[in-house]
Amino acid sequence: MARTPVDLARKLSAFSDHWSPKVVARLNDYEVKVVKLAGEFVWHAHDDTDELFLVLAGTLTIRLEDGEVSLGPGQLFVVSRGVRHCPVADGEVHAVLIEPTGVVNTGDAGGPLTARYDDSLA
Repeated sequence: MARTPVDLARKLSAFSDHWSPKVVARLNDYEVKVVKLAGEFVWHAHDDTDELFLVLAGTLTIRLEDGEVSLGPGQLFVVSRGVRHCPVADGEVHAVLIEPTGVVNTGDAGGPLTARYDDSLA
């Protein structure tokens, strides 16, 4: 077992691409990921899992079919399984995601913003 802390700022400084989560740690059957977001993502849902967004920097709005939630640094929101949502970043946003291993970022939507699995920072 590693006995060194995960430096999220250092991990985030290691890449520049947006909407491409990077695994930085594992917790049981879950992965802790860091991601940089910019602009609007795609509407999608994850039928089998909830999805946690924790904003480290910037402002993230999560559009839902019945409203929206805005998050600033230090705030988190959990999108319940099966709920359609569309993340929108005001400028560049740095965030942490906690999801079960194997979750695809675009959920049921697919498309060109589907990120390849990347655990190179773990």
